[in-house]
Amino acid sequence: MPLRTMTAEALDSYFATLNGHKPGQLYDLVLREVEEPLFKAVLHYAEGNQSRAADILGINRGTLRKKLKTYGLDN
Repeated sequence: MPLRTMTAEALDSYFATLNGHKPGQLYDLVLREVEEPLFKAVLHYAEGNQSRAADILGINRGTLRKKLKTYGLDN
């Protein structure tokens, strides 16, 4: 199943469980939920090589290192 489809389904499910409550800060919520597992998966795929992981992600290594520190993945 394409990632786009899984994302749409996850968001539909999220909205369905709000029970009338107003969603807030959805953009930040989605980024927090997606970034950490994305970085973990790419680092695993790159066998821990941060330069290679940054290249795969299309970001510079400094940005990757900053994000890894944010999520406590900089071990």
